[in-house]
Order: sequence, then C-alpha cells, then structure tokens
Amino acid sequence: MMARMIATVGGVGYLKPAPGTWGALAALPLAWLLHQIGGVSAMTLACIVTGIAGWWATKSMTTGRDNHDPSEIVIDEVVGQWIALLPLSYAASTRGLDILVMWPGWIAAFVLFRLFDIWKPWLVGHADRRDDAIGVMLDDVVAGLFAAIGVLALTALAHGVLIR
Repeated sequence: MMARMIATVGGVGYLKPAPGTWGALAALPLAWLLHQIGGVSAMTLACIVTGIAGWWATKSMTTGRDNHDPSEIVIDEVVGQWIALLPLSYAASTRGLDILVMWPGWIAAFVLFRLFDIWKPWLVGHADRRDDAIGVMLDDVVAGLFAAIGVLALTALAHGVLIR
C-alpha cells in the first residue's frame, strides 16, 4: 500500500492520458513548497530522499511483474522534474528572489524535462534500458540533469544576449 502511494504519487499516476506528464505537473507545486520551506537545500534533499523512496517503491511494485516500468509509476517524473528546477531554486536562494519571478524558467524546465524523458536521448535511453527499478528512476534523473543544463543555457542566452 505504501509503495503504491509513493510510486503513483498518491494516485496521480492513474490520471490519463499521459500519466508521466501529470506526474511532472504534480511536481511543480511541490517544488514551490519545498523551495519556500528551505530553498535549494530542501529541494536537493527532497530529490535524494524521494529518489531513494521512489526506487524502493518501484522495486516493490514491479518485483515479479513482466513490466518493469508501468505507466502509473510517476515518482520518477517528480524527481526528474525537481532536478530540472534546481537551477531556479539555487538562483532564487542565492539572490533573494521570489522563485515564481522566474516563471519562464519553470516553463523551460517542464518542457525540456518532458522532451528528454519522452525522447530518451543518449544517457537517458541507456539508463532506461536497464529494465529494473534503478533504470526507472535513473532515466528521469538523467533527463532532469539534461533539462537543468538546458535551463542554464537558456538563462545564459536570455540574460547574456537577449537582455542587456
């Protein structure tokens, strides 16, 4: 029961269509709340703790099943989406900004994360092909890292070239 609640993020994973997108969307207000509670430190700790809990829950739900990555498991999307948002949390924390002021970054983090999670380029696809609970979590961690790099690149472009 607890594994199912964690893995499906309280049932969000059962929403159709595109449960992964619903999982990533559910991560957004949770990220805002985590940032309000403790800034980038809380976000980073939440990524680690939720990643470990997500691995356990995914392993519990998939042991003995043919499908190692059922669509209702969306805790991996939550972790990946939070990783994609870490640059925004860091910037807001270090500059004393309201994180919502960086709304274009939130959109970029969401779109880039979903793009990398669906497309599964390079290391994302490599992690996904593991066919185990670690692979379920790891492909979204890598997609989140790629999205975070994309957010940083777009920020540099916007503030270095477009806004002077």
